[in-house]
Amino acid sequence: MFRSKHESTDEHISVLRRRWRKFRTIKRGWYSFLALLALYAASFLNPFLINNRALIVKYGGEFYFPVLAKHYEASSFGQRRIGEADYRELAKTFSGEDGDNWILMPPYPYHPNESLLTEAHLVGPPPHAPSDHHWLGTDDRDRDVFARLAYGFNTSITFGLCVVAFSYVVGMILGACFGYFGGRVDMYGQRLVEIWAGMPFLYTVIIIASIVKPNVFTLICILGVFRWMSISFYMRGEFYREKAKDYTAAAISQGESNASIMFRHILPNSLTPIISFAPFALVASIVALVSLDYLGFGVRPPAPSWGELVGQGLDNITEWHLVLFPLGALFATLMMVVFIGEAVREAFDPKVYSRLR
Repeated sequence: MFRSKHESTDEHISVLRRRWRKFRTIKRGWYSFLALLALYAASFLNPFLINNRALIVKYGGEFYFPVLAKHYEASSFGQRRIGEADYRELAKTFSGEDGDNWILMPPYPYHPNESLLTEAHLVGPPPHAPSDHHWLGTDDRDRDVFARLAYGFNTSITFGLCVVAFSYVVGMILGACFGYFGGRVDMYGQRLVEIWAGMPFLYTVIIIASIVKPNVFTLICILGVFRWMSISFYMRGEFYREKAKDYTAAAISQGESNASIMFRHILPNSLTPIISFAPFALVASIVALVSLDYLGFGVRPPAPSWGELVGQGLDNITEWHLVLFPLGALFATLMMVVFIGEAVREAFDPKVYSRLR
């Protein structure tokens, strides 16, 4: 029986590459992955793209880089005001002069924490509807909504990834120990997990928030210590199944250590459910942060937060831009992550044909 060249080549491709190839064939998951990856990478350039500080200023024959410095006094550029220089006003001044002074501003010259109450183009009390100056309008404190959404996106995704990584590391180590050693280690370990799972998450956060001022790092630790239980259950089951197979017995007969058997042999064969559930764990972490921000126990103001913007939309329900844009950004982000999760789960499915085509 003759086989085609393509079929012969596929036999020598690793399982990981086959799964990656299958993931790329599920278009909505693949395109969502590319879009989310591009947006997340671009969000690290927010200080250079969305900021009220100039990128470069040439004044008096010298070059200044305000975006890389803490601040420059207004008197450094001949402005008659106290405090930091107003670079948007400086740009207008330089454009009206016939000299060698010039300034390069970011493409979107507004900062997420900047109050725009003194801007002449904003008439009336905040919030203001979208305009040419402010693409998504301003919030009830006259801060730019687009800038706050852009910075909040980076915070939300970074927070979710850190929580997933922290909870996965703890859950995988403990679940691996429970499943591999079994016996009393598993019995006592499961009782401790059940006790820890019975602790009320929200009340714990409220108590901690009343004692210390929570920041992103604190919230990552709090959510991480509450999210590892489910991962430990999956890992425990996988280790129970894999340690009964022949390759584990062969490793034991060769005298390998428990750590080597657990993490060199069993762990690589136990990652399928962990990787499949990772995108959905990311969704849960982002939603948790938004919920905590909405309730006032999350990231402290004036840090840009999606939950805080959602709360503003509820308080100003007649201001359509405060309702539509924050909820739309949250919906689009979570939808892309769910599409990625579905594609990953399908790529790890041993079936030949995909349900998501």
